[in-house]
Amino acid sequence: MDWLPEFWSYVTAPFLLEGALLAVQITTLATGIGVAAGLALALMRMSSLKILNRTAWTYIWFIRGTPLLLQLVFVFDALPLIGIKLDPFATAVIAFALNEAAFSAEIIRAGIQSVSRTQWHAAASLGMSSYLTLRRIILPQALRAILPGLINDAIGMLKLTSIASVIFVNELTFRSQQIVGQNFKFFTVFGAAAVMYLALTSVISWFQHWIEQRLDPEIERQPKSDFSLMTRLFGFSRGETPHEQVGNPKYSPITTTHALSAKNIDATHTIANISASKTNDASDTLKADFVICKNVHKNYGKREILKGIDLTIAKGQVVAIIGPSGSGKSTLLRMINHLEPMDQGEITVNGSLVGYARTSDGLKPKSDLAKARADAHIGFVFQNFNLFAHLSALENIMEAPVQVLKQSQEQAKISAKNLLARVGLTRHADHLPHRLSGGQQQRVAIARALAIDPQLMLFDEPTSALDPELVGEVLQVIRGLADAGMTMIVVTHEIRFAREVADKVIFIDGGIVIEQGSPADVLDRPKHERTRRFLRMVEAPSSYGESLEA
Repeated sequence: MDWLPEFWSYVTAPFLLEGALLAVQITTLATGIGVAAGLALALMRMSSLKILNRTAWTYIWFIRGTPLLLQLVFVFDALPLIGIKLDPFATAVIAFALNEAAFSAEIIRAGIQSVSRTQWHAAASLGMSSYLTLRRIILPQALRAILPGLINDAIGMLKLTSIASVIFVNELTFRSQQIVGQNFKFFTVFGAAAVMYLALTSVISWFQHWIEQRLDPEIERQPKSDFSLMTRLFGFSRGETPHEQVGNPKYSPITTTHALSAKNIDATHTIANISASKTNDASDTLKADFVICKNVHKNYGKREILKGIDLTIAKGQVVAIIGPSGSGKSTLLRMINHLEPMDQGEITVNGSLVGYARTSDGLKPKSDLAKARADAHIGFVFQNFNLFAHLSALENIMEAPVQVLKQSQEQAKISAKNLLARVGLTRHADHLPHRLSGGQQQRVAIARALAIDPQLMLFDEPTSALDPELVGEVLQVIRGLADAGMTMIVVTHEIRFAREVADKVIFIDGGIVIEQGSPADVLDRPKHERTRRFLRMVEAPSSYGESLEA
C-alpha cells in the first residue's frame, strides 16, 4: 500500500483538479446549448412543414454519421476562415454542443411522441396554445422518458472531452498525459484521473436519480399552491391560500346566467344535490338559437364523415346525440369548438364563429385558434377523461384559469376547490389521475371544463369508458348541470339518460341527421325504420337507474 499516498496526492492535485473543472465546464455549457438546440430540432422534425422537417433531418443525419473528432477539428479550422476567432475552450464548447444537438433532438422527439395525443386535444379544448401546451403539459410528462437519454449523453460528453486535447484544450486527460510524459507513472496518474471521472459521473447520476424521484408520480405529494414544473423539482412556492376563503361565492368561476346556482352552495354538496332550477326567463332563452350548424361537411381523405349537417340548439337546451359508432357524432362535437376544421358549411355559437373569420371569399381559419377557443368559452369533456397525467385533480382544474384566463393562483385555487366540492371530490384534490377511479376522473374532467366558465358544455360519450357501476356518478353530475340550466350537447349511448334529461334528441347515421325531436318523439315514437332498428339494438335497462332515482 506504499503507493496509496502518492495515488491520493494525484487525486487531490490542483493541476489535475483544474483540468477536471475545465472538463465539467465544457460539458455543462455544451449540454445546455445542445439540449436547447435539440429541442428546436425535435420540433422541426415533427413539423408538418417539409422544409423544416427535411432541414432538421439532414442536420441530424450528417452529425450522427460523422466522428466527433472530425467535427471538432473542422470547427477549429473552419471558423477562422469566416472571420470568427475563438480560443480552444470556446471552440470545444461549440463543437460538442453541435454534436449534442443532433443526438438530443432524437431523444426529445421520442419523449414528446411518447405522450398521448389526447393530452394535446385536452389542452386545445381549454384554449391553450401549442407553445403553452408543450411547455406546461407535454414536456413535463415527456421529461421522465427524456431524462435518462440526456444524462447518458452528458456522461458520455464528460468522458469525451479528452479528445478536445487535439485542439489544445488543457482538460483532465490531457493534463494526465503531460504528467505521465514526465514521470512515466501510468497506473498511478491515470488511475487518479479515472477516480476523478468516476466521482464526476457519480454526481451526474445522483442528480438524475434526484430529479426522477421528484418527478415520480407514485410518490404521494403534499398540497401546494404553485404547481409548476420548477416547483415540483426545486420546491419553490408562492405561499398557501387561506383555507377560510374556500367557499366564498366571490371567487366562484360560475358567475354568468348559466351558473350552476345563484345561491351559495355548501362545499360538501355535489352538483347532483344542487337545488337550483333554471332561471325565471328560461322560457324566453329557449326560444333563442344558441348553436347553429348549416350544411356542415367533413372528410378524412376520401372518406366523407359528415354530409351536410343542419341543426339548431336553443340556449339552455340539453341535446343528446345518438347513433352508431362511426356515424360522425364525435366529429361534429369536435368541430363545434374547432378541434377539427370544417371542409364546408358554418357553425356559430351564441351568434359567433369559433376560429373562423368571415371574408368576401367565405370563411377563413383564424391564425390564433387558441385565443378563439378561449374566447368561445366552450367546455369539452372527453370519452377517456384526458386529464393531465402529471397534475393533481386540483391542478388540472386550475391550469386553464391561471394559464389561459390569467386568474391569480389564489383565485383559481379557491374556485377549483369549490368545483371539486361540487362534484364530491374534496378529499381527492391532491391525488394524481392514476390514483382516481374512472368515475372520479370523469368528474374531475367535468370540473376542469367548468373552470373556464363555459357558455356551452360538450360531452363526448362521457360514460363509455367507465365500468357500469361508475356510470351513475358521472351522469348524476351531468343531470345536475341540466337542472341548473347549462346548455349542453351530449353524445351518448345511454338511452334512458337521454329520455329523462334531454330536451332534444338527434339521431345521426352515415354522416346525416336521420331524425330529431323531443325524447318522446325520437325514442318512443321514432318515424324512421333506421332509428327503430338502432334503438332495438342499444336500448336496455340502464346501469345508473338507481343512482338517478336516489
